[in-house]
Amino acid sequence: MENSISTKNDKQAASAATFANGRRKPDALTDEQIISDLLPRKFGKLGMIWMGILVVICMVGVFAYFRQLKYGLVVTNMRDYASWGIYISNFVFFVAISLVGSLITAVLRLTGVHWSTPLTRIAEIIAVSAITFAAIIIIVDMGRPERFYNLFLFGRLQSPIIWDVTVITTYFFISILLLYIPLLPDMKILLATKEKTAFYKLYRFMGSFWKGTHLQFRISKKAINILCIAIVPVAFSIHTVTSWLFATTYRPGWDSTNFGPYFISGAFLVGSGAVTVAMYVFRKYYNLKNYITYDHFDRMGKIVVMLGLLYLYFNVNEYLIPAFKMKKPEEGFLDSLFVGEFAPLFWAAILGGMIIPIIVLLFKKGRHPFPMFICGIMIVVGAWFKRYLIVTPTLLHPFLPMHNVPASYKHYFPSWEEWAIAMGSLAGALLVVTIFARIFPIIPIQETLIEQHEKEHNK
Repeated sequence: MENSISTKNDKQAASAATFANGRRKPDALTDEQIISDLLPRKFGKLGMIWMGILVVICMVGVFAYFRQLKYGLVVTNMRDYASWGIYISNFVFFVAISLVGSLITAVLRLTGVHWSTPLTRIAEIIAVSAITFAAIIIIVDMGRPERFYNLFLFGRLQSPIIWDVTVITTYFFISILLLYIPLLPDMKILLATKEKTAFYKLYRFMGSFWKGTHLQFRISKKAINILCIAIVPVAFSIHTVTSWLFATTYRPGWDSTNFGPYFISGAFLVGSGAVTVAMYVFRKYYNLKNYITYDHFDRMGKIVVMLGLLYLYFNVNEYLIPAFKMKKPEEGFLDSLFVGEFAPLFWAAILGGMIIPIIVLLFKKGRHPFPMFICGIMIVVGAWFKRYLIVTPTLLHPFLPMHNVPASYKHYFPSWEEWAIAMGSLAGALLVVTIFARIFPIIPIQETLIEQHEKEHNK
């Protein structure tokens, strides 16, 4: 009898330890505990330091952009050949990472995957912040930003740029709605909390009309389903059209029919990598181990492996065919990537951003939170440099050889102003995510409560 009691106690202790480590959700969480755990909270000392760092980086970027406005694009190292540079690399990166909203929120929701509920809001705020700064960095790249309105007054359907602006704008508004509508039930919970925070007026302005009636829930569910269906083709369009900006330009490395799926598969990968990084950070510093569990990391790890293999396949297609044909202009471009001046960056992006994370995540221990966090960072950093490699080497290897041009035209390395603006835009996107997590619940409270009640009802 004593042995039986001892064994039972040991099992309970092991189960409690498992819950404490966040390997799976506890079987019973009270509504009060869920609400308390998921309410937004004030930043501690570490959070304030993080905010301060991001603000400083943004301010340096603003100062650098002021210099660019004052003196013109001459402060950059972009010249007649490398005329896009780091700004367009940043734009393509932001557009890519924004696809995570349609992957996590739309695709998984439409396919009836419920385990992704704690990740949907994280994915959507990443998507919104990324697509916002994609639009901003395009304006930064313009030498005369005050002429931006001409795009709308004199835009031509023959230009892929007008297509890009159209789908980016559409994607932005759908992403905003997919972020806002599921947030409405949580607004009622935030307004009902006893403590009236500094953001109480904001909550009342955004969600005071939400009463939580059956009709409102039915309408919001239908609206979310419509938006989820609509955002999938729009998301595919935004990355396809972005790829066409390159593919319709007759240059070595861009003259490819593979660019559409190549961009989309890469966007899925970097978006998933960004979500895994955010999952780890919020889980650790917001103490969300009961909600973002080992099971979430394990499932996301498998998705990342699948997407990594898909993107690797399109990379092989992208370089194998030009290498097989080996036209003279393509030869110089490929040499610069594989064995030339861009080779260290190229192989670091391929190995560190794809192959090594895939190998690590094939193993179960590699899909634990910390290894997933490291792999996510490698994927995101590798993806940024991969976009730089898509833009710069091609521009420096035109079909017509460079003759009688200054030496600076034959090479490109961003000026400090370009680096400051690019890093400022990245810091700005992180700042949006950080401020959102301070003001709103980063995990949907109402949806978590409903899922908890369904589990208890099905027992």
